Amino acid sequence: MKRLFGLMIATVLLAACATPAPVPAPVPPPQKLRLATTTSTADSGLLDFILPDFQNKFNAKVDVIAVGTGQAIELGVKGDVDVVLVHARAQEDKFVADGNGLNRLDVMYNDFVLVGAKEDPAKVKDMTAAKDAFTAIFKASATFVSRGDNSGTHSKEKSVWAAAQITPGKEMSGYLSIGQGMGETLLFANEKKAYTLADRGTWLSQKSKLPNLIVVVGGETINDNKDKTLLNPYGVIPVNPAKHPGVNFDLATKFANWITSAETQKKIGEYGKDKFGQALFYPSTSK
Repeated sequence: MKRLFGLMIATVLLAACATPAPVPAPVPPPQKLRLATTTSTADSGLLDFILPDFQNKFNAKVDVIAVGTGQAIELGVKGDVDVVLVHARAQEDKFVADGNGLNRLDVMYNDFVLVGAKEDPAKVKDMTAAKDAFTAIFKASATFVSRGDNSGTHSKEKSVWAAAQITPGKEMSGYLSIGQGMGETLLFANEKKAYTLADRGTWLSQKSKLPNLIVVVGGETINDNKDKTLLNPYGVIPVNPAKHPGVNFDLATKFANWITSAETQKKIGEYGKDKFGQALFYPSTSK
C-alpha cells in the first residue's frame, strides 16, 4: 500500500513539473492581391500553373481580373487593383508616365499569329508579313473577327491594319468587332470560319476546340515566325501608392519581384512544353 501511495505521489509531482505543450501561433489570414491582367494569361492556363507558389510563399490570395489590356490598365488608373500584368507597351509606358504605376519590369514574351479557316479563302497561308496577309484578306472580302476590346491583341491588330493602310471598320464589310476576350474570339472565328489575330499561347491552349482553324501566318513555333513585328512582350507594373493610397504596394512589389525571379521565370518557360511540345510563353529576365 505504501509503495502504491508513493508511486501516486511521484506521478502527481512529475505531472506538475512537466512542461506544457506549446500552443501553435495563430496563422494570420491571407493578404489579398488584386491583379488585373489580360485574358491570354488566364485563358492559356499560365496563371493557374504559377500562382499557387506565390500564394503559398507570401500567405496571399490573388484575385485575378482577366480583361483586355486597356481595361486592365484602366483599373490601375482608378486604383481598383494593386498590380497589372499586361502586353501593350505604349499603353504601359503612358500608365507609368502619368504616375499611375511604378517600376515596370519585363516578364515574358510570345508572339502573335494569324489564324484562319483551313480553306484559306484569301490565300494567305505561309505569307511572311502580317500586313500583306491583312491586305489580301481585305481584297478578298473575307471575314475577319476582331477582339475590338482595346486589348494588347486588339492594339497589335490595329497597328497591322495601319501598316497595310486599311481602315477595316469603314472599308470592309466582313470585319466583325465583337468586344470579347481571346478565347471567345477564337471560338467565334472558328464558328464563322474567319480570320483573326491571336497570341500564340492562347491559340495553342485552345486549338483542340477549334477544328476549323489553322495558323496561316506565323508558323508552327515562335522560331518559324518571320514577322518580328508580331513579337508580344508582357510587363508587370505595381500601382503607385502615392496616387492611390488604398493599394497594397508592398505585396504588389513582392509579386513583381517574384514573377521576375529566376525560379518563376523557369516555370514560365516550362509551361506547355509537356502538352504542346513548345512553351506558351518565354521568360524575359534571368535574375
